[in-house]
Amino acid sequence: MPPTRPQPHRSLLALAALVIAVALFGPVRAMAAPATSEPADPAAAGSEMTGGKAAVLGLVEGVTEFLPISSTGHLLVAQRLLGIGETDATKPAADAYAIAIQAGAILAVVLLYFRRLRSMVVGILGRDPEGRRILTGLVLAFLPAVVIALAFERPIKEHLLGAGPVVIAWAVGGLVILLVAPRWERHAGGRALETLSARQALVIGVVQCLALWPGTSRSLVTILAGLAVGLSLGAAVEFSFLLGLVTLGAATAYEALKDGSLMLDAYGWFNPLVGLVVAFVAAAVAIRWMVGYLQRHSLAIFGWYRLGAAAVATALIWAGTI
Repeated sequence: MPPTRPQPHRSLLALAALVIAVALFGPVRAMAAPATSEPADPAAAGSEMTGGKAAVLGLVEGVTEFLPISSTGHLLVAQRLLGIGETDATKPAADAYAIAIQAGAILAVVLLYFRRLRSMVVGILGRDPEGRRILTGLVLAFLPAVVIALAFERPIKEHLLGAGPVVIAWAVGGLVILLVAPRWERHAGGRALETLSARQALVIGVVQCLALWPGTSRSLVTILAGLAVGLSLGAAVEFSFLLGLVTLGAATAYEALKDGSLMLDAYGWFNPLVGLVVAFVAAAVAIRWMVGYLQRHSLAIFGWYRLGAAAVATALIWAGTI
């Protein structure tokens, strides 16, 4: 009997389970501890933000959201460098702002993938089986991350939203892209997105939970998971973008309902609007560039970039800048 070829998605699932256990269940005791941080102060938070800083954060969000380099990590470092959200009193508004401007990146995906979204809507009506199949896959891939995120939101924010965890994730992700991804790209099944099964979508969804560790990059893990289950690189990238539309849309809506009023009290309407518009334009440009680039090249450039970002962030930590 010929030896069976190892299935990469099984190792991805095992890694996802390990990281979730270490990152989330370890600090779960903190959920029962009484809060000791100072109350949020919208006035203090508002004094930290300017129109220029809002635009810079929007640019960082838009460029990095769908590239496999982690928008959360970049926004965290950018906020530190700009002096935003440096205290417990100002951090809630800054965190809410960082999530709210994701709406700009979401709108960019809606614009660029409108035909695909339309086919999914038609699929709901029973007139496009392929669109309905993709929509079903998105729903299945979305569910695992939302369950874990809602269950462990507090320990994630308290223990992983720091420069140290981000640097680790940047470095590990860079090494994965350079050492592991090339083999998966060579052995990828080359299957079109329309062939994605419910089981494969669920695998991608479970692996997406890895991105709950800031700095990991939701785009990176979902693209790699797509390759692991047999999709072509182009199909894996498209599914990652569409899944990001669902996942980020839910996160943005949740944050808007939970802390949106705090953000508006601190920053008003102008600064969030500036960040959203800049994020929209930057994301549209970044998505179009990435799709075109990956038609001729591998993911390697993103691996080298992540290692460079980890090195720069480490130097900033040692220098006491962040």
